Amino acid sequence: MPKKKILIRIGSLRHGGAEKVLATFLKNLPREKYDIDLLLNLYSGKYLSDIPDWINVIYLNKGEMITTNRLQDIPKKTLRVIYQNTLKKFPNLLYKGKLRNKKYDIEFAAIHGMRDEILNSPLQSSKKVVWIHNDLSQVKGYTNDEIRQFFGFDKILVISEKIEQLFHSLAKDNTERKKIVKIYNPLDTYEILTKAEEPVKEYQFDQTILTFVSVGTVFPQKGFDRLLKVHKKLIDEGLQHRVLIIGDGYDFENIKKLKSELGIDDTATMLGFTDNPYPYFKNADFYILSSRYEGFPTVLFEAITLKKKIIATEVSGVKEMLDKGKLGLIIENSEEGIYSGMKKALLQPEIFVKYSEALNYYQMPFNLENSVNKITSILDEL
Repeated sequence: MPKKKILIRIGSLRHGGAEKVLATFLKNLPREKYDIDLLLNLYSGKYLSDIPDWINVIYLNKGEMITTNRLQDIPKKTLRVIYQNTLKKFPNLLYKGKLRNKKYDIEFAAIHGMRDEILNSPLQSSKKVVWIHNDLSQVKGYTNDEIRQFFGFDKILVISEKIEQLFHSLAKDNTERKKIVKIYNPLDTYEILTKAEEPVKEYQFDQTILTFVSVGTVFPQKGFDRLLKVHKKLIDEGLQHRVLIIGDGYDFENIKKLKSELGIDDTATMLGFTDNPYPYFKNADFYILSSRYEGFPTVLFEAITLKKKIIATEVSGVKEMLDKGKLGLIIENSEEGIYSGMKKALLQPEIFVKYSEALNYYQMPFNLENSVNKITSILDEL
């Protein structure tokens, strides 16, 4: 059989959950079955090196993401935006130029933000697929009418029960309902366990003080501002502990500034980006998820794999991931909820014994092979 020609689009391969999931998926695809072009808006990111050499990587711009508005950065940033917006408005220019008039069997939006780029493709005959990683009902600007536009795709891959329920509630008939497919994210357990054994390089853990670690791209969705405010409140109450935030993103400097304004530079650390966060997971006492919204938080899969004591705000995917609260403490999605959860960890650590015991015997209901096989079966059927 001839190889299926597939175009996959994503913004970049920076250190985010969706980017990691895509890289893991591509690493586990059979090269003899597919001819894949991976089109990036920006050729940058941690996961570039993870993309197999048989996949053709194409990009619109090259270089690091520009997250500041410094005077010297504005011309380059402006040119990038103009170029990308022009190709979005006139997709024929992209398909005739960068994509060399290639015909694809499938066009795949690897994140919801690539919806319009794929749906406006001049290739009428290609099948269209989108991968939804967020609970769009919680994302600013996504009204029901806006979300319904995703039914223009032939298949809508969703990563949690909550997102699946959202799309089912908006589907008008069985034809639309059949487009929705729930698939757990493909993640590599072996890689997580292996990398966790490496030494901690950039942080000194104090075994006499409890440490809460949180990992993620630094932007408002992740709620790191709430986490730091709660940390300050607990420190003021005399409850000594440390907070370690690992990750980078456009809100990094704002959160770092907030940390200094709160006067907690001695007890809270923003480590920035690291290639391997797993040794920090392993050495911390608690993993805390402070997110305002999620789709299916990949980071909890990693925390469960490493059998960490977990505190997580009640966002999409958390109940499903934590087996309805059997594997970790699920807290109210608010600053007060985070405060309550951390205070319990500091004053009533015995509460977490049952979670640790449950984790020791827990078998994940999803795995890398099953997830990859389910996605490839969908691609093969289209």
